Amino acid sequence: QVQLVESGGGLVQAGDSLRLSCAASGRTFSYYRMGWFRQAPGKGREFVAGISQSGSTTYYADSVKGRFTISRDNAKNTVDLRMNSLKPEDTAVYYCGATSSLGRAVNPESYSNWGQGTQVTVSS
Repeated sequence: QVQLVESGGGLVQAGDSLRLSCAASGRTFSYYRMGWFRQAPGKGREFVAGISQSGSTTYYADSVKGRFTISRDNAKNTVDLRMNSLKPEDTAVYYCGATSSLGRAVNPESYSNWGQGTQVTVSS
């Protein structure tokens, strides 16, 4: 098991940037494929970005491709999400998740561990 804690959310204007961070506890962090999801009010949890155990493979939702970058540091047990050119429709609670799935896990049901979430609000 791994425990996850997100940080870095806040209120920004459209076009601004934010960096979210997810800190993991436990010595098995590098065993997990990691993902960032988001959930807007009244909507389901939506895949945003994922990264392989080594960090060599990343993948993104079409809505954020070219604007967001996911990265991880297995020595520090962290996974970050750099968000550029933010839009009001990016407003949501952002969650990081850990999965032992072998392939690209884009469904929240594939993830066994979640953080508590961090709010990102983008004003127009």
